[in-house]
Amino acid sequence: MTIARSRQISLADTPYYHVVSRCVRRAFLCGQDDHSGQSYEHRRQWVADKLGQLSQVFAIGICAYAVMSNHYHLVLKVQANIAHEWSEREVAERWSRLFQWPLLVRRWYQGEELIAPELDVVHQLIAQWRERLHSISWLVRLLNESLARQANQEDGCKGHFWEGRFKSQALLTESALLACMTYVDLNPIRAGIATTPEESDFTSIQQRIEQTADLATQTPLLLPFAREGKPEALPCYFADYLALVDWTGRAIRLDKHGHIPHHLAPVFQRLGIAEGQWLGQVTLFRRHGIRAIGDKLCCQRYAAHCGQTRCYQPNP
Repeated sequence: MTIARSRQISLADTPYYHVVSRCVRRAFLCGQDDHSGQSYEHRRQWVADKLGQLSQVFAIGICAYAVMSNHYHLVLKVQANIAHEWSEREVAERWSRLFQWPLLVRRWYQGEELIAPELDVVHQLIAQWRERLHSISWLVRLLNESLARQANQEDGCKGHFWEGRFKSQALLTESALLACMTYVDLNPIRAGIATTPEESDFTSIQQRIEQTADLATQTPLLLPFAREGKPEALPCYFADYLALVDWTGRAIRLDKHGHIPHHLAPVFQRLGIAEGQWLGQVTLFRRHGIRAIGDKLCCQRYAAHCGQTRCYQPNP
């Protein structure tokens, strides 16, 4: 039974979520159609450009992403506290980068005197926009609508381009967050598209390695890793994460497609994560019906906050 999206997001438990959106009828988001010989590789840049634009508007941080042939992965951090700190003018300015203002809001922004009922309408609209600007559903909606219009126009067809609903998983622990980011960054390698992280085009791991943050090209803005003397945005250092990705890419599914050359990093000792448990957790993200990843207590608390009696959490 389908569960309402509002019952799958619990910011009281975690701001981190894994999102997957997939094309319908085996349509190509990107990649090469071997049957027709048509290449859709250029569409990967569409995803990166639109994601870059939205990441500069929404109060949602991007931890990791990967653009595949018929789907994409996002690991997101909802930053509701940042959205609530914006002034009403900043909220309106950000919304104007996505939609046109109603005339009443334009008059308010230009400093015209409004009567009390008109001001109430303006304040209600801005409060609604503030909530939407840290909503995962709205970010994915705007991303998917833009890509669907471009793809359908190029293909000369109409109709649905995406599945009706995107997949969402709550990441309840730091271990779950790092496991999911690793899973996403290793997608091209497991699929045999690339052999190393630095060769994995249109992924967050490649972007981080190249250290690209060119706002002029609307590169997706990625949350930083922990730095000396600064608040930790992500719960480890980038060097450790690279070693983690490298070790996991070599150790998981060695019988399938490509893998990363052998290199065992001591990162697990520093994070206190058992190797076998870690590998089991990474494989959970490909399985259906799992809405939250974390330890048993976190999953029980998440289910209670979402108005559910339990939350299915298989053993890794």
